[in-house]
Amino acid sequence: MTDATNIRPDAAPAAEDGERQGWLARLAIGFTEWAEKWFPDAFVFVVLAVIAVALGNLATGATPLAIAKGFGDGFWTLIPFTMQMAMVAITGYVVASSPPATRLIEWIARFPKTGRGAVAFVAFVSMAASYFNWALSLVFGALLVRALARRADLRMDYRAAGAAAYLGLGATWALGLSSSSAMLQANPASLPKSISDITGVIPLSETIFLWQSIVMGALIFAASVIIAYFSAPSDRYVRTAADFGIDVTEKQEVAPRMTRPGEWFEFSPVLPLLLVLLAVGFMINEFATKDALLVISNLNTYNFVFLMLGVLLHWNIRSFLTAVARAVPTAGGVLIQFPLYGAIATMLTAVNGSDGVSISHHLASIFVGIANIHTFPVVIGIYSAVLGFLVPSGGGKWIIEAPYVMQAAVDLKAHLGWAVQVYNAAEALPNLINPFWMLPLLGVLGLKARDIVGFCFTQLLAHVPLVLFLLWILAYTL
Repeated sequence: MTDATNIRPDAAPAAEDGERQGWLARLAIGFTEWAEKWFPDAFVFVVLAVIAVALGNLATGATPLAIAKGFGDGFWTLIPFTMQMAMVAITGYVVASSPPATRLIEWIARFPKTGRGAVAFVAFVSMAASYFNWALSLVFGALLVRALARRADLRMDYRAAGAAAYLGLGATWALGLSSSSAMLQANPASLPKSISDITGVIPLSETIFLWQSIVMGALIFAASVIIAYFSAPSDRYVRTAADFGIDVTEKQEVAPRMTRPGEWFEFSPVLPLLLVLLAVGFMINEFATKDALLVISNLNTYNFVFLMLGVLLHWNIRSFLTAVARAVPTAGGVLIQFPLYGAIATMLTAVNGSDGVSISHHLASIFVGIANIHTFPVVIGIYSAVLGFLVPSGGGKWIIEAPYVMQAAVDLKAHLGWAVQVYNAAEALPNLINPFWMLPLLGVLGLKARDIVGFCFTQLLAHVPLVLFLLWILAYTL
């Protein structure tokens, strides 16, 4: 891949050209130029995070042996989640690259008329999809960006569009059906005793379906689309996929044909249809015996459905396996980096200092100790966002935080459902600049985290005050 830092106009853009960009676009360009030079590869980032947490452990009085033990003990704790995330990337790619989905993406990619409009359109589609499932928003958004980049009549900034495709995970996903904390609190069978003794069951009507939550989600959605539009470069500042040396063409390959009788099963729809029939039976039983929202919120079920959907949409085994082979590289970063994040989580929560408590407990004590009923949403929102940058969440982060966060809410007589939404809205903030979550998207786009993080950081600057203000002001209506 061509280094983006070497792709520059021969002469500096004219002053009037810079003025036409608008201050938001110039801000995003400036952040991106800085990131192209200084932002490390995602793997370097996670290694630095491990070292930073280890130093934090030492500062609290933890012994080197305890820190090393926490590192090793936590290294494989995210393996189930790692496999889930790898399957998210693979199955999402398989479905989105199927002939029917490809035709849908190509069709909607014809709507935007300008480069900036295309970036805003990607943001809209990505965030809309994230209300139903964040993984879908990543892969579908990335493939939509590639489809738009193939349009010869559309000069679209590939970096800005990639950042827009990431907004589903960086802005809105936790306020919809993808919210693991809201789903966990609404499901008594899955709710740990350490949390249920404090909060009891909190129905979805008191979390993601609160009118305050819906209003907050709508305002964040609208603000994100507007920022995506005005921060997208135009004119000579645009960097297309071709500028990065990225080939976005979909190679039209000659469809393979059966050459021997033994290949009949590979090209016949019989086996896919039988598999899907079994899957339909399983899903009917799931919906008949469990709460519907719980069924659709389960990541394993999501991956199962998408895997079977991919089999069906490709119609034959050969096409399906070809798509899987193409999708596997998108999961490479996930497989190599997630174990290190598991180690970070354990070092934060399970390695005790000389006073017998962990870094996570110290952080919670600082933030929770200074809160009152009016400042609680803002204080906990800041705390959750800070911790969320270091601890990836697939539901586990809420299990770590909920006992002391929700106990503080009970003590302060705060609305428990809104406390969950405070966590949800704040949890998305660090995602905007955390390479941990960018990996499946970047794998499809062929970009590096540094290529899009400048545009994401521009969104973060607007999201932080907006989200914290909404958490504070809407709490007065409860």
